[in-house]
Amino acid sequence: MAKLEAMHTFVKVAETSSFAEAARQLHMSPPAVTRAVSALEEQIGTRLFTRTTRVVRLTEAGNRYFEDCRKILADVEEAEAAASGSYARPTGVLHVTASVLFGQQFLLPILTEFLGENPDVTVRSLFVDRVVNLVDEGIDVAIRIGHLPDSSQSAVRVGKVRQVVCGAPAYFADHGIPQQPADLARHRMIAGTSSFSSLDWFFGQDQRHKVHITPRLFCNTYDGVIRATLEGWGLSRVLSYQIGEHLVEGRLQTVLSDFEQDPLPIHIVHPEGRRASAKVRAFIDLAVERLRANRLIN
Repeated sequence: MAKLEAMHTFVKVAETSSFAEAARQLHMSPPAVTRAVSALEEQIGTRLFTRTTRVVRLTEAGNRYFEDCRKILADVEEAEAAASGSYARPTGVLHVTASVLFGQQFLLPILTEFLGENPDVTVRSLFVDRVVNLVDEGIDVAIRIGHLPDSSQSAVRVGKVRQVVCGAPAYFADHGIPQQPADLARHRMIAGTSSFSSLDWFFGQDQRHKVHITPRLFCNTYDGVIRATLEGWGLSRVLSYQIGEHLVEGRLQTVLSDFEQDPLPIHIVHPEGRRASAKVRAFIDLAVERLRANRLIN
């Protein structure tokens, strides 16, 4: 047990890059944290950290040991949960993230349904238009739109979306309809300013058409971009699900459909893999079923 506690202390120091912060989070004194790590280093026979007055870094051996310790501690936690019965019962706090409009439009109804079915779970949602680091920000489940980089995280595909150029019928009546990507240079453009936005727009399945747009209107949210487009001020490029109802009801229409790129996949991503807790597994099961049934993203 003492060895496991020492490993837990070491992992916390590695995660926080600080002996003092690890001590604070573990409710230990800084000297006790230092002694625990020093005892591990003595038992292993190698240094786990490089320490200076300002920086604490894992050594190469420390990095390998850190990953092994995390796996061992996760196995122990899973075994204890299974023995206590909590492994099969969703409990605790579930942290979920998605982009703003996707979260508001699709995820919130799933979250409220999930809470109704699991009275021992609390949900903290983070809806932001940036890529959230799941480990650093303590996220259990994320919705990712776009092609995933190779990683150790588990992913389940639940849908796909198109990147579309759209405008209001009144705008097209006054300014005409672009027939090819180069025509956008003669139109008023609306653009977002989030981390997903770019002023270089690519078209075609092989991205052979590149257009650099020069917007006169920038919005820091896609809700703002869409509202300005609905007002008939100009054209914008958004994801198809973001304007699905507007298209159905005729308030917006898409153009340049022959030049669209391949659809972007939508995945549910989580870092725990097969060791996922009961709350994570239960939420993913529900979310997969609901999202795959949604006509706006499938």
